[in-house]
Amino acid sequence: MFNQQTDHFLIRFDRALRVITGQAKASRQNPASNCKASVLTEAEQKHSAGLMRVNHVGEICAQALYDSQAVFSQSQDVKRQFARSSVEEEDHLAWTAERLQELNSHTSVLNPLWYVGAYTCGLIAGRSGDAISLGFVVETEKQVEAHLQSHLKSLPADDHASRAIVEQMRQDEIAHGAAAQALGATNLPAPITLLMQGMAKVMTTTAYHL
Repeated sequence: MFNQQTDHFLIRFDRALRVITGQAKASRQNPASNCKASVLTEAEQKHSAGLMRVNHVGEICAQALYDSQAVFSQSQDVKRQFARSSVEEEDHLAWTAERLQELNSHTSVLNPLWYVGAYTCGLIAGRSGDAISLGFVVETEKQVEAHLQSHLKSLPADDHASRAIVEQMRQDEIAHGAAAQALGATNLPAPITLLMQGMAKVMTTTAYHL
């Protein structure tokens, strides 16, 4: 039992390091791979980079959430769904990191903090039972989808690569929320959703710059 617990800890620790240090690998083709090159002004490039950095941080948090929520899950179906969603979220992580490089920018310097904070939230949600944990996923994906929709409105019109990535991410997030709902998610109390919105606001505002 001790060796098994140690193995699980080491696997999760290794995964956390890979996520934080930007070693994610995509299992699907980058949606931007066939986009025509665009010329952005310095201001447009900086704005696109800020938005994609926010999205990259969101995927850092997604990895932490799905990994931590699975720790206390009592359902194998829920665990499998978390694992499937995590793979697609890792695609997003790799795509946004690649786009940031193309924009001559960087990922957030606070990535370790974002990961630890999200992992803690995921443990709390997971410990509360599968229905609440799934409800947390539904609300999270709802908020993420809204952020991505706002990014599509805000990104420079000619930044076709960033737009393609964000649109695919948006579609995936909607699917993840729907899957969690189908597995028996319960609605979260209004104070919790408001708290989540406030935390997301702090994250997005900070990550845009840092």
